[in-house]
Amino acid sequence: MRLLLPLLWLLCLATTATTARAQQPDPGAEAFRSDALSIEALINSQYAYLDRLPGGVAPTSAVLRAEAEAVSDRRSLLKYAERAVATLADPHAITGGSFGDSWGLVPSYADLWIEREGAAWRITAVREGSPAESSGVRAGDELVAVAAVPTGQAVDAFWVALGLTAGGARDGYAARVLATGRRDRVRDLTVRDAGGAERRLALESLYGRARERPALTAQQVDGVLVIRFHDSLGNTATIAAFDAVMDGAGERQPIMLDLTDTASGGNTVVARAVMGWFVDAPTGYQIHNLPSEERETGIPRQWIEQVLPRAGKRHRGPVTVQVGRWTGSMGEGLAIGMASIGADVRGGPMAGLLGAVYDHRLAHSGLVIKLPGERLYSVDGTPREMFRPRTESAPTPGP
Repeated sequence: MRLLLPLLWLLCLATTATTARAQQPDPGAEAFRSDALSIEALINSQYAYLDRLPGGVAPTSAVLRAEAEAVSDRRSLLKYAERAVATLADPHAITGGSFGDSWGLVPSYADLWIEREGAAWRITAVREGSPAESSGVRAGDELVAVAAVPTGQAVDAFWVALGLTAGGARDGYAARVLATGRRDRVRDLTVRDAGGAERRLALESLYGRARERPALTAQQVDGVLVIRFHDSLGNTATIAAFDAVMDGAGERQPIMLDLTDTASGGNTVVARAVMGWFVDAPTGYQIHNLPSEERETGIPRQWIEQVLPRAGKRHRGPVTVQVGRWTGSMGEGLAIGMASIGADVRGGPMAGLLGAVYDHRLAHSGLVIKLPGERLYSVDGTPREMFRPRTESAPTPGP
């Protein structure tokens, strides 16, 4: 069963053991070991993006094989599972459990977007309202070091610890994870600005920030009704909040949907409720492809998902959509869907999260591994992770 749920909700679920499980005896060392050894085959059968991986199979190493063989309890299984999933260099692939000192989830708890540019590790985006922004870090700055270790060396060490080597997509993935930091501690980052000045910063983890915010906010900006979603695309209450704002809009009122604060994704129910305001007939908004079924049966499977009009709810004014690096998962799905129905999507590249996530519960321990199981495309065939806004622009200041 496909689960397109917000990563914030997943994290909350993952870090709290259920009462029922707490009352069950552990299955024993051999069962935990068996679950660990099953993860490689699980990835090879269910992960939708094997073609991204060296050799087209789940990466492994002597280090990881030895660690899997040594698993004997729930804690060592979870530690191994986190590391095995990290080999995919895919922030949309995670475990359904975590430790207090696990690496932070990207992009949900990241405030810096890092890209390798030759020998430099460039900060290409900074999250609005974040500790990094408050400390004066700006797009264009360079991440020089993590905990006083030069960034390149830190990235290499990240992969060496897994028995693997850096390079390609692994570089940016590791740099962003390192910049996001461990969940339970302050980050120690050294940044160099465009003028060459270096600063060593102590940045709070975003896990330490409780944020009580409405599902969305709306304001008039130069005659445009700007509706900004606050990481709420997985909250069904967002539908009523959006409907209320739209009910108050003029028939031809220009609308901007600001998706620059949707890093944790959401679900198709909320997204289709939003899109339903802007169509007169069933309209395709994204293509789904299920590689695991083709691997199992030899027969490919692909389908188009549609958005349907909503009775009594239709807006005919011009619509733009603002996106950026913290537009993630279902935020990206909503963006490509709005583009397919004629909206002008503006901003920079999105988070580029891969596919739709499926839950896989390991046989003995019940530990959940979350893997992108479907490939997703815009209706014109563009992979969702490769979609780019038609109009490059800076974000509009939110309410």
